[in-house]
Amino acid sequence: MSTDDEARPAARLTVLGGPSGAGRESVVELVRARFARAWVPVPATTRPPRPGEVDGLHRCFVDPAAFDRMIAAGELLEWSRAGPFRRGTPRAGVRDRLAAGVPVLLPLDLPGALAVRAVTPDAQLVLLAPPAYRPDPAVAVAFAHTVRHDRAERAADELVGLLGSSFLAPAQPRGCG
Repeated sequence: MSTDDEARPAARLTVLGGPSGAGRESVVELVRARFARAWVPVPATTRPPRPGEVDGLHRCFVDPAAFDRMIAAGELLEWSRAGPFRRGTPRAGVRDRLAAGVPVLLPLDLPGALAVRAVTPDAQLVLLAPPAYRPDPAVAVAFAHTVRHDRAERAADELVGLLGSSFLAPAQPRGCG
C-alpha cells in the first residue's frame, strides 16, 4: 500500500553560500525566473523596512523581543547579527516546503551556510564564488559544489541544474525481519 507521501520524492534544502558581494541575490532572482518550483525563504529581521519593502514578502520585520523569542523557541534555522540588527531564517517554512516535496534555495553568507550545515547535515551546500575568490580550504570542504559567478546567467543555469537534481531518492519500503 502506498500513500502520497511515500510516492512523492523528498526535496532537499540547497544553501547558496558565498562571501559578501558574491552576487547571491542577483543569481537567486535569475534562478527563480528559470525554476519557479524552488522556494526561497523570507528571512526575519529586526531592522526597519527600507522604502518599497513589504513585510512578509521581502522580509518578516519583527521587534528585537520577538526575535529573542524565536531564538529561544528554536524557530530559526540560523541567525546572525549585522550591526545593531539581527536576521534569521524561520525553520517552519523550510520544513513545511521540504515535507511537501518543494526544493528550497536558501541564500546565505558563509557563516550562515556553515551554521545550517551544523544543524542540517543533509543540506546541499553550494559555494557561489566570484572569479578571483579563493576560499579557505577549511570552508571549501563543507560545500558539495562550487558555482563560479563569472556571469550571472551561467551561474543561475548551473544552479538550476543542481536544484533539479536536489531531490532525494524516495524511501524504499523496508521488509519485515
